[in-house]
Amino acid sequence: MSLTTRLTQNFGIEHSIVLAPMDYVSDARLAGAVAAAGGLGLLGGGYVDEAWIRSQFDAVASESVGCGFITWTLKGNEHVLDHVLERRPAAIFLSFADPAPYAPAIRTAGVPLICQVHNLEQARRAIDCGANVVAAQGGEAGGHGLGTRSTFTLVPEIADLLNERAPEVLLVAAGGVSDGRGLAAALTLGADGVLVGTRFWAAHEAAIPRAAQQRALELSGDHTIRQRVYDVVRGKNWPAQYTGRVLHNDFVRQWNGSETALRENISATRERFHAAVEAEDYDTANMIVGEGIGQITSVQSAAEIIGDMSADAEAILTRRAPALAPSN
Repeated sequence: MSLTTRLTQNFGIEHSIVLAPMDYVSDARLAGAVAAAGGLGLLGGGYVDEAWIRSQFDAVASESVGCGFITWTLKGNEHVLDHVLERRPAAIFLSFADPAPYAPAIRTAGVPLICQVHNLEQARRAIDCGANVVAAQGGEAGGHGLGTRSTFTLVPEIADLLNERAPEVLLVAAGGVSDGRGLAAALTLGADGVLVGTRFWAAHEAAIPRAAQQRALELSGDHTIRQRVYDVVRGKNWPAQYTGRVLHNDFVRQWNGSETALRENISATRERFHAAVEAEDYDTANMIVGEGIGQITSVQSAAEIIGDMSADAEAILTRRAPALAPSN
């Protein structure tokens, strides 16, 4: 089963589902599996690890695979973007900074540009830069974001903006979309498809330790939190306005709100953090997931996830609405 939308038509895919370019997690195996199942796979180019990006494009077998970048990390690494464009990706996904410096090269290469945005101001900027697709991310999403808007309200506002200013630009909804209900809701709100991260984080093909997946599936969206401590301990200099949603744990409880003290103890704490990652100790190591984790009950293949999500959304959207009872 599949739902035909402008996204499926424009990208030549079967399902209106896009894999979020999760840093390192969305590797050739996962992106390729999403593409093979009829979605749009995006490699997690993240912080522009050139060797990793080259190896993943060498390994991927599908043409329906693109690449995502944390935009501010491309400064000084423009040659990596140039290399990716030479590989004729299905799309380039930019997020968390102004896409203007890189949009001309992407357009010249004839590669679709997807710009992730978190508010209307960023959506207007994406339109001005020539984005082919706007990905509207609500604060429910895992990983980084502004965290100031909800998917349920942001998506229809941006849909209205696009209808008025750039009706040819496609819209995908991101943040909290983990099953067919989320896909159906996104389409109803005016999106052409969805960007899915956390649900694919819990896929068999995801580059995630099984211990992390099993622990996360025991928890709910209530167990996630927006924080900055993992950026500090990992040495990632994120712009101040962005926080990252992760699963709450002892490490976050110890340091959240005490980032200055964390920096003062960074050497020993960083050593402890890296040891925990190696040992798969998730009382200290980070698990980057969104509020949608509470909707996930099992680890499945990417193909099963896409099939179930699409089938459930189609059933919801085609189901006859019950007759309203007359008011007294």
